[in-house]
Amino acid sequence: MFGLIGHLTSLEHAQAVAQELGYPEYADQGLDFWCSAPPQIVDTIIVTSITGQQIEGRYVESCFLPEMLASRRIKAATRKVLNAMAHAQKHGINITALGGFSSIIFENFKLEQFSQVRNIKLEFERFTTGNTHTAYIICKQVEEASKQLGIDLSKATVAVCGATGDIGSAVTRWLDAKTDVKELLLIARDQERLKELQGELGRGKIMGLTEALPEADVVVWVASMPRGVEIDPTTLKQPCLLIDGGYPKNLATKVQHPGVFVLNGGIVEHSLDIDWKIMKIVNMDVPARQLFACFAESMLLEFEKLYTNFSWGRNQITVDKMEQIGKVSVKHGFRPLLV
Repeated sequence: MFGLIGHLTSLEHAQAVAQELGYPEYADQGLDFWCSAPPQIVDTIIVTSITGQQIEGRYVESCFLPEMLASRRIKAATRKVLNAMAHAQKHGINITALGGFSSIIFENFKLEQFSQVRNIKLEFERFTTGNTHTAYIICKQVEEASKQLGIDLSKATVAVCGATGDIGSAVTRWLDAKTDVKELLLIARDQERLKELQGELGRGKIMGLTEALPEADVVVWVASMPRGVEIDPTTLKQPCLLIDGGYPKNLATKVQHPGVFVLNGGIVEHSLDIDWKIMKIVNMDVPARQLFACFAESMLLEFEKLYTNFSWGRNQITVDKMEQIGKVSVKHGFRPLLV
């Protein structure tokens, strides 16, 4: 059985869907209440591969909200992730994906040092961040959506915002090794890690966001921020492909300009309907078919009976591993969301 650990996009969103999930007592509660709310299994999921194989999973709502990071309630945020992991393990889930901020919190606050949660010793091989599949899907979106828009990568400049993160660094490795992208612009806050990445790639310009954006034909946004960012669309090239790989996804509403195409990054479409209700709640356009690539990674590992933390740690994603998960993704009927 596979599992998905997720969370809602804001307090307002959480209050709105609590009723729908069958928790009316959560619907009018503030942030303090959500800080203490326990994790819940709120959905049973059936997924059928195009091979005919069928698997079953559970969706674990962690009750984490991005406002907890914004208001510096770090202990509450870390407790949410650890408690949700313990809840998944206690219910016998073999492989569980840490979705949204769950994996970011796990890595940034080094939660592997807290392996004991009450009477449960966490078995980390039962969990995956899903970042390898997410990075692979974003790279495929760059390759295929560029083609759709008439952007020739061999003449194009691609800016990766969040280049030193787990997904961002994997995307730069793939674009360097597997495409003929003319120029890579590397954007992140940590200058030391940017220099290390530049040294590893043997290429790439380190730039600030405001100077990089006007030069880019393709922008891959994979920076992790609880609040989002302001982008002036009039400074962007036309055409420009902007791939929003963050969570929650908000660039499409903020960047509306002729010739600028915003694509929800790291989203896959399945060939067959999935029996679940959770993607409707997170506002997917086609909730029976569309989902986050990180969630799909745990499904793929369950299909293949690969019970291992396939994606784990920071900057461990290799091009080989991306190719491996990519082949399995195609085999079972997943494809990248396109323009």
